[in-house]
Amino acid sequence: MSKNKKVIITCAVTGAVHTPSMSPHLPITAQEIADAAIGAAEAGAAIVHLHARDPENGKPDQSPEAFRPILDQIKERSDCVVNITTGGAPTMTLEERLKPVAEFKPEVASLNLGSMNFGLFPVLERFKEFKYDWERPHIEGSRDRVFKNTFSDIEYILTMCANNGTRFEFECYDVGHLYTLAYFADRGIVKPPFFVQTVFGILGGIGAHPEDIMTMKRTADRLFGDDFRWSVLGAGRQQLQIATTSVVLGGNVRVGLEDSLWLGRGKLAESNAQQVSAVRQIIEGLGFDIATPDDARQILELKGKANVAF
Repeated sequence: MSKNKKVIITCAVTGAVHTPSMSPHLPITAQEIADAAIGAAEAGAAIVHLHARDPENGKPDQSPEAFRPILDQIKERSDCVVNITTGGAPTMTLEERLKPVAEFKPEVASLNLGSMNFGLFPVLERFKEFKYDWERPHIEGSRDRVFKNTFSDIEYILTMCANNGTRFEFECYDVGHLYTLAYFADRGIVKPPFFVQTVFGILGGIGAHPEDIMTMKRTADRLFGDDFRWSVLGAGRQQLQIATTSVVLGGNVRVGLEDSLWLGRGKLAESNAQQVSAVRQIIEGLGFDIATPDDARQILELKGKANVAF
């Protein structure tokens, strides 16, 4: 892994994991999502990772029409790098998930590197009341739902975006996902530098123990050498602890309300910007600088803001 002198903060603004009833601070409308993304960028996030939602009920919405007003506002008001999801939600078809990236051709898009059990249902022990009819079945359904990302699916997304100049945030939830990336890299289907986002603490993926983090880092170091840029995503309450480990080891970080609703023990984060500010304080307290959007573009070798289709 090539160590950066500056740490890239990615902020995942809303996601498809949490539902509106879990936090009153989760951005739902296009205006709220755009404002949250811009606030996160002003707090120090070089990259904002975007999902969209139905403004009427907060349900994940992967239509290009839902993304367009968000993207237009962010581009007009901020210089941050935009990262659009191809994950969407496990209930969506592959074609639905790909539409916004295919149409808008962002600098970065996320890509899940393996099919997996994605267990959200334990949150039902904490959250008992829901505002919308879809929320409880969506969460409960994760007991018997596989988030499908086959080799064919992954190659389809890579192939469809091959001429767009979009780089991928490769989301790796377990060690095997790193080997999947190596498979596609060995065949020249993806080119370095690889932006590897190792994900910890999702039920169905690797855990959040320090040994788990080191296992993922050692494996990526062995497979990719200096050809990757490492970042970590800590789900839930361990978000900042896992981010700190990454910074100490020379990596980058991802925070945001997609990944965790919390700022501290029992304390809901009131905004994405709060989480960015918290991790920025850790980064700078450890003697590192945060990357600007242009730093991130250089580190990840991105095509630039002028070359997107929004």
